[in-house]
Amino acid sequence: MVTRNLIGAPVTRAEGPDKVSGHAQYAADVQLPGMLWAKVLRSPYPHARIISIDASKARQAPGVVGVVTGQDHPGLLVGRQFRDMPVLCWDRVRYIGDRVAAVAAETKEAAEAALQLIEVEYEPLPAVFDPLEAMEPDAPLLHDDITAYDGGQQANLVTDVRNGLTRVTFKKGDVEAGFQAADFVLEHTFRLPAHHAGYLEPHSSVVDIQPDGKVHIWCSTKSPFRTRNEIAKAVNIPQEHVRLNPVFVGGDFGGKGDSGDATIAYLLAKQTGRPVKAVKTFTEELTAASPSHPSVVTIRSGVTRDGRVVARTVRALHATGAYGAYKPSPNVAITGVSHGAGPYKVDNTFFETLQVYTNHVPGGFYRAPGAPQTVFAVECHTDLIAQELGMDPAEFRRRNILEEGDANGIGHHLIGVRAKETLEAALDAAEWSGLKPGPNYGRGVAMYERHTPGGVSGATLTATSDGKVSMLSPTFDQGVGTHTVLKQIIAQEFQLPPGSVEVVVGNTDTAPYDPGVGGSRVTNTAGAATLEAAALLKAELTKRAASLLECPEDMVALTAGAFWVREDPRQQVGVGAIVTRSNDGQPIRVTSEVNVKTRDDITCFVAQVAEVEVDPETGQVKLLRFTSAHDSGTVINPITHQGQIDGGLVQGLGIAMMEDLAIEDGQVTTPHLGEYKLPSIADIPAAVQTRLLDQPDGPLPYGGKAIGEMANVAPPPAVANAIADAVGVRLFDLPLTAEKVYRALQERNGGR
Repeated sequence: MVTRNLIGAPVTRAEGPDKVSGHAQYAADVQLPGMLWAKVLRSPYPHARIISIDASKARQAPGVVGVVTGQDHPGLLVGRQFRDMPVLCWDRVRYIGDRVAAVAAETKEAAEAALQLIEVEYEPLPAVFDPLEAMEPDAPLLHDDITAYDGGQQANLVTDVRNGLTRVTFKKGDVEAGFQAADFVLEHTFRLPAHHAGYLEPHSSVVDIQPDGKVHIWCSTKSPFRTRNEIAKAVNIPQEHVRLNPVFVGGDFGGKGDSGDATIAYLLAKQTGRPVKAVKTFTEELTAASPSHPSVVTIRSGVTRDGRVVARTVRALHATGAYGAYKPSPNVAITGVSHGAGPYKVDNTFFETLQVYTNHVPGGFYRAPGAPQTVFAVECHTDLIAQELGMDPAEFRRRNILEEGDANGIGHHLIGVRAKETLEAALDAAEWSGLKPGPNYGRGVAMYERHTPGGVSGATLTATSDGKVSMLSPTFDQGVGTHTVLKQIIAQEFQLPPGSVEVVVGNTDTAPYDPGVGGSRVTNTAGAATLEAAALLKAELTKRAASLLECPEDMVALTAGAFWVREDPRQQVGVGAIVTRSNDGQPIRVTSEVNVKTRDDITCFVAQVAEVEVDPETGQVKLLRFTSAHDSGTVINPITHQGQIDGGLVQGLGIAMMEDLAIEDGQVTTPHLGEYKLPSIADIPAAVQTRLLDQPDGPLPYGGKAIGEMANVAPPPAVANAIADAVGVRLFDLPLTAEKVYRALQERNGGR
């Protein structure tokens, strides 16, 4: 009998037909009888006390059915783990865009018009926008007592820093002794702006409260169970009274892990007794969603004359914005500073990440939270050390790169280390040692490494009388192709064609628990749950097949969707026949729940090379070619895998060269996509190449490794290093615009 091998096969996307045909339903597509439109009134001040709110005129406006204000609902706070953000502000606003009141009306236009009739009297207060200034003793205090907020018990709260939110540190060896042993010490500081995740679908939600009190929600979130719990806790109702119904999510990149304005829609639905829809405009997305954090990263290294890094400190200071509600980890911290040594050997380290409240839009998730900031500093600093030594940047990396059994910068001893092989693959593909094709041409290399997180997940598998196997999945599709990969795993385990496998997305009442997509963990955790459920279902079907075939269970084999007797392959029974004959045609169902251990000893590496040409007269940077080499492990689906690499690369190039969520005095000055520049096809280099090291030694099913947050982190320093190689100027802040390059060239040339 022929054995199918679907692992590594380019199986087409499971959700593709629904998306391209327009049948895929997103939250904003949901239509319910009697549904109202919600619009939110936001603060025009970065910091102010609310004296009064008068919504009487809005309540009488044409088409208006309901109005809620913060003073109607004082004390309601929302957040993923740490609840310090008002659902609606009742006494104080802390950023331009803070939510104060909301209207539900028959039409979107009527709701928008009514907002203008709400009269709010503010008393402006002093504000602070820079994280360094926010820590000064005389800076305005944004939160009186952060320890009083719910969730603070689990957070790494910092109370000895003015406006401090959290601090996390990592230590290895004796850093002071390491610096004493160094021949010289270099220190550099880098600044990075905020970035929007750049998804196409704005935050959207629909809330409908049933007659029995059950709250049905359709929301553009990648974390339905966490969002359910977040909303329930904010409005003080049991979480089992809330159900998140599945919808497609129009892109995420870290930005769709929270409830958006769904809690406000709930308050309006409760007041009006009708379903309510809330959809952000893209101006609201850019000015009041949860971007990445503006950051200041200072890195200091002790180096020997022979090119060994023996000591390093890194301090990543993040402007957290007005609230800490949507931070990316259970300890409410951005721990990207753990990458402070990069994929290099440094025996003595001290890394610190500190988040500080500031009066601007609150930061949240962004693809590989905190890593783009830290890695930009690390990889630019690495080239600067090589320059100081008069050494080729690639050779300096070779001299310090992690090898088998080494401990990384935070002390995790690693196995299956392919850092050097990944670096060499990128250098060879980019012809690093070749002659430069002309003047003002430069090459830059940068690396990144991260492990694959674990966690809990679940899967329900069902065998039916038509011979198919279906999966009830707890994960909403947000674009990465998770359900396609899970479908392949099931098809592989049951030796079925992909067309005989279906993945159905469950709601939070019916599906097993999963915290949601993120952290490059889903193929690891959901894949493990799927494998375990497949094993349970195979065991049950094998037992039933043995009974039908009248043979011992250990004599039953599975090939091509059929269970057969090893000694006589002519005796066989298919999945459908087993269900029909052994269970009266009723589906056979199993459920698995797993808690996958995070393997800190296994990490993934990426090395990337940018090649640029710089016009010294204008500072214009032209990206000629980009190479990305990945320590990928087994690739389950090459289409979705390459899609993650391509998308991550484009996102990383956007961070590198154009994206800047500019904030001046608390006001986002790039409030639409005409100003906030996302990469288009014209910004992508014509020559992009990928190299994969696909040894099956990763922690994922079949030996795979994470890819989702691997390609977007190193492009900015690779481009910065290439610019420095091309024209000899170093930029210490992003984005790497023509204006900055031109000014740096002018300064170097004495203003000429």
